[in-house]
Amino acid sequence: MTITQAVRRLTTGAGPALENRMPRWALYLCVVLGMLIAIPVIVAPFDLYQQMVFGAVIFIGALVMNRWRGHNMTIALSVLSVLVSTRYLYWRVTETLSFDHWFGALLGIGLVMAEFYAWVILLLGYFQTALPLDRKIEILPDDVSLWPTVDVYIPTYNEGLEIVGDTILAAANIDYPAGKLRVHVLDDGRRPEFREFARKVGVNYIVRPDNTHAKAGNLNNALTVTDGELICVFDADHVPTRAFLQMTVGGFLSDPKLSMVQTPHHFYSPDPFERNIRGGDAIPNEGDLFYGPVQKGNDL
Repeated sequence: MTITQAVRRLTTGAGPALENRMPRWALYLCVVLGMLIAIPVIVAPFDLYQQMVFGAVIFIGALVMNRWRGHNMTIALSVLSVLVSTRYLYWRVTETLSFDHWFGALLGIGLVMAEFYAWVILLLGYFQTALPLDRKIEILPDDVSLWPTVDVYIPTYNEGLEIVGDTILAAANIDYPAGKLRVHVLDDGRRPEFREFARKVGVNYIVRPDNTHAKAGNLNNALTVTDGELICVFDADHVPTRAFLQMTVGGFLSDPKLSMVQTPHHFYSPDPFERNIRGGDAIPNEGDLFYGPVQKGNDL
């Protein structure tokens, strides 16, 4: 099976469903009931015992709702979170502020404003990630002559060859027609060992007389000496997979208005949480959060 065939198979949706989705009618029922009870739940005065019961009901309800894994239930749990947070904020504003002394009132109002800011950030975060856009891979045509030429830029300045070398080798081995793939090492360090390495592995080596505007200037200089239809930029320590271009270039053919594609990248080294927290490898790291729901939400 070629890489193109494998990509095509991945994008056809083959395979068993992974989510036990909540029935649509149940979702609509939850929305209607939620709208009916939201205001009374937010403003109803509770004594300590009633508040404890309310908290226990919310907690147990969230555990039960979490049985249905999927986007709909994520939205429902987000709404529940906003409901509880809004009730807390309403209680803070209506029952905890004291104006008996100006200094105490000033401190109290300042704290409530900070909590209100946190509540706004919570709402914006849920809004930002409520409907992540899950883009599918656009398959390249079977006729390879229709594939665009790609110039791959690898800018470097003071990174060691033991780091950049892996990136260069991986880029040179991307599964793409040889006549349409051109890899360029943009060396602002002007190092002879980089020039020799590029020659040995069969990639182009580009330098300029000065380092004006640093990395941006390095990239702009390369634009004046290359002529590929598309430009792919890898950082010095980015090691691409062989299928990278076949999984990204197709969008430029299917959408003539497309000008840029950004992809996630994954770290080989564990982050501080994964290193220092027991069970950290089972917790999504910051990169998974950013390139998952956050960037997909921004994309929408």
